[in-house]
Order: sequence, then structure tokens, then C-alpha cells
Amino acid sequence: MKILHRVLCPVLMCVVLAACSASDSPTDPGEGGTPSGTRTIKANPSFANDITEIFTRRGCAGSNCHGNGAGGLTISTSGSANHARLVNVTSPMSGEVYVIPNDAQNSYLVKKLENRQGSGNGSRMPVGGSALDNVDLTNIKNWINTGAQNN
Repeated sequence: MKILHRVLCPVLMCVVLAACSASDSPTDPGEGGTPSGTRTIKANPSFANDITEIFTRRGCAGSNCHGNGAGGLTISTSGSANHARLVNVTSPMSGEVYVIPNDAQNSYLVKKLENRQGSGNGSRMPVGGSALDNVDLTNIKNWINTGAQNN
């Protein structure tokens, strides 16, 4: 039994760590994004197709998260509803604007995703999950910095 434990545990650890690693490359063969499943950094991402897909894929719209209005913000699978709830809207929890068009650096959404929200303003998003990888985070920032269009 000890031999099995000594062999099996390291193998399982390698599998878990490999599955949890995030990619920092401009393309990431993760789920979602395009029909082939390869996600890419886009200069001008679509809110409906790219940004809402991130929220859905990462579970933000789930009933145990913002699908239930956690933290004063409701996120759904509807791009137009999400846009109306984020752009130029002040968080009731922090008093900061979730998305400031053309200013990802000062948008509360990005601060929460990068864990720059300041003390007393909760945890990094997504709570309990891994941080967004470079592809998802860059697409969100690019969408904001190109005007946070409802496209």
C-alpha cells in the first residue's frame, strides 16, 4: 500500500498542476472563444461574443456567484443586460465605476480581476477560482480601452 501511495500521489499531483496551469501566450487552446476552441487576444473584442463568453465560461453568471447578485452585481448570459449593468455603473459596495470606457486601469472590474481593489473591497475575482489568464484579462482590458462598446 505504501508503494502505491508513493507512486500514485506524485503522478496525481503532476496531473492536477498541469490542469491548473494558466497560459500567458497570445493564444490559448482553452475552451470557448472560437469554434475551434482556441482563444486569442483580440485588439477589439466583442462584448456579446467575447466578454460575455468569459463571464459564462468562468462561472460568473452561475447561481453561486453573480447570477444571484453576489456583491451587488448581477451577471447573466445576456450580453446586453451585462453591458447595462457594468458600463458607467457605480458599484454599491465600493462606490467605484465597474467599467469606465477607455480606462481599463481605473475600472473597478479590472481592479477586482487583478486584486487591486483595495482593503475592505472584498477579494480578487473570481472568488475561489484561479485568476483570469492573460488571454481573458487582456481581452477584457482591450474591450474597455476601445470604448467598452455594446457590440
